[in-house]
Amino acid sequence: MIFYTKQHQYYCGIDLHARTMYLCIIDQNVVACAFFAFQLLASYNKSQHLLGSNRMAQTLQNKNLATKFQILAEIAAHQPNIQQKLIAPKIGVTPQAVSEYIKELLRDGFIISDGRSRYTVTKEGVDWVLQMTRELQDYSAFVRKAITNATVCAALAEDDISRSEEVGLQMKDGILYASARVGKQAKGISVSDARAGEDIGVANIEGIVALEIGKITVLKIPGIERGGSAKTDIKKLRQEILPDVLVGAIGIEALSALKKIGIVPHHFYGVKEAVVEAAYSGLSSAVVCVDGYLSSLVQKLENENLDYRIVDLSTCND
Repeated sequence: MIFYTKQHQYYCGIDLHARTMYLCIIDQNVVACAFFAFQLLASYNKSQHLLGSNRMAQTLQNKNLATKFQILAEIAAHQPNIQQKLIAPKIGVTPQAVSEYIKELLRDGFIISDGRSRYTVTKEGVDWVLQMTRELQDYSAFVRKAITNATVCAALAEDDISRSEEVGLQMKDGILYASARVGKQAKGISVSDARAGEDIGVANIEGIVALEIGKITVLKIPGIERGGSAKTDIKKLRQEILPDVLVGAIGIEALSALKKIGIVPHHFYGVKEAVVEAAYSGLSSAVVCVDGYLSSLVQKLENENLDYRIVDLSTCND
């Protein structure tokens, strides 16, 4: 595997999947990233907002022009001493293909050569690269806007809602709801009709959905070698599990301890991931955890920067 470590102002990658070709464009600071299917080119060509849009669309669809752009960028970065065999793996073509593209660039007047493996980008070549770069920036902005406008978020309708109606958005019990009542909270536009209780798509979302991150209580109990549920403070366990929290159990001993107070946990498998997702949805959790699994659970919560507390329920004297 060859890793590319050189730095340039812009990077472009092309990926072909079945009948769809994808293009990814980023800059050095990854502040402009576009990942899109070529189906977007059709709508882009209809747009009159950007100058040179047809030329940019043609460039993206034309592998010859896209490859020339990449080769010119490589030559500009390493001129005048640049070897064709070093360019090839960086842009994903063969050295023979690079040689043919070099000949075309020489004919186009975009580069000149004063000897073997010595190439320099001409003023015409620089102007062409800069023009393509500006159009890439414009096109990236267009795609970001197109993708943002096309993004549809699923929610539950709190009221009967009509298509294209402005709706308010809020989180309740970990679920996103769309309401006909629009206040200061986040809002969007419904993309379909829906009756109360049905799912509905919401686009053009504005504002931030108010959400308080859930808290996690970790209830540590001893492993079976130290007594398991028999050495667990069951009374304190019952007090710590509030009625409105999600309950997780890590370990058979934890499952047994919860059974003694008549609670069936919401999660027994994938508990760490489940409580993290719940917290980010505004739901608090209580996790009964065997001490042998405690460190991995705490590490997960620390990595996610979530608020948690640990309560030791062991009645062991050691």
